[in-house]
Amino acid sequence: MLINTLLLALRSIQRNLMRSFLTILGIVIGVSAVITMVTLGNGATLAVQNQISGLGTNLLQVRPGQRMGPGSGGATAPSFKDVDADAIASQIGGITAVAPEARTGATVVANGRNWTSSVTGSTNAWLITGNWKIASGRMFSDAELRAGSAVCLIGETIRRELYGSIPALGEQLRVKKISCTIIGILASKGQGSFGNDQDEVVLVPLKTLQRRITGNTLVNTLLVSMMNGSDSSRVKAGITQLLRERRKLADGDEDNFNVLDTKQLADTLSGTTKVMTALLGAVAAVSLLVGGIGIMNIMLVSVTERTREIGLRLAIGALEREVLLQFLIEAVVLSSLGGIIGIVLATGMSLGLSSLMQIPYTFNPGVNLLSFLFSAAIGVLFGYFPARRAARMDPIEALRHE
Repeated sequence: MLINTLLLALRSIQRNLMRSFLTILGIVIGVSAVITMVTLGNGATLAVQNQISGLGTNLLQVRPGQRMGPGSGGATAPSFKDVDADAIASQIGGITAVAPEARTGATVVANGRNWTSSVTGSTNAWLITGNWKIASGRMFSDAELRAGSAVCLIGETIRRELYGSIPALGEQLRVKKISCTIIGILASKGQGSFGNDQDEVVLVPLKTLQRRITGNTLVNTLLVSMMNGSDSSRVKAGITQLLRERRKLADGDEDNFNVLDTKQLADTLSGTTKVMTALLGAVAAVSLLVGGIGIMNIMLVSVTERTREIGLRLAIGALEREVLLQFLIEAVVLSSLGGIIGIVLATGMSLGLSSLMQIPYTFNPGVNLLSFLFSAAIGVLFGYFPARRAARMDPIEALRHE
């Protein structure tokens, strides 16, 4: 009986293909919108997490000033010294590496070309804290770090823009007034979490930057990479206490530095994108309800058009539940078909938009399955009233209908 009822429902849909397509259009749009919004939101969340993790694994950033951003007091707060990094590395447990970092902007020149870039002065620990890999060449030797030698490592963007197809290893790169020998090429990391190009970097020994480029001994940032499983709260508290002692702050004085945990930053940004994804998905789900109302409307029209057919079926012995099931299955088939088309459409849109927005595409089987089941449930919900109306018709009155 169920198969016969299903065949009757499919035959009825086939007789009015254009009307059936327009009926399920709301479901198609709703399902595709929900899946696309959620997929893009998940992709954006993953992109944020990847970009933040690109800053370094279990990374703490220690900067002068009471907080980050404008009005942080960073301009008046004293900078760090390279020995502060040594103190943290030797006195605080649960730490993998500590890198003192100083930065300045400069125009670098090679082969008759120039490029404005960030020049960073640090130690080999900078490569560990930032998850940097060396694509070719080597890192600094201890002698080069102590002497402040004129050597450097460059990012992929600098290599591409200044050297092109020419091998860059061993070549000279002029940074302001000094010329340094390129001893290593850093592996590409791409765009950063704030839209910056991470490969647009020149790394020199810290003493080289201080003595030959900036002319001062200031250290802008201390980068601290924690061991896996380390308690970040304990490590932050230890660093805070140690730096307060080294900076001779009294008990009542506020910290004139701040410690940023990039994992907490990633969690905060990820939480924000997840909330936005949920809101966009909820807004898109409203169109599913609109599609359900469209199905109810068309099913009521269909019941009116087929009044004599319904009366004839009831007159020759069809049960009310069989008529009810016929129209209910017709509504469910329509909405389920809309759900399937919506999933296919959403997959194509998600792939295209993910590529356009340069975020990873993440297939979420749970969202796709839930959207399909929700579309089928809408068919049951909005198809029940027309189906019940058809099943409760008086056969005699139905046969008299013109």
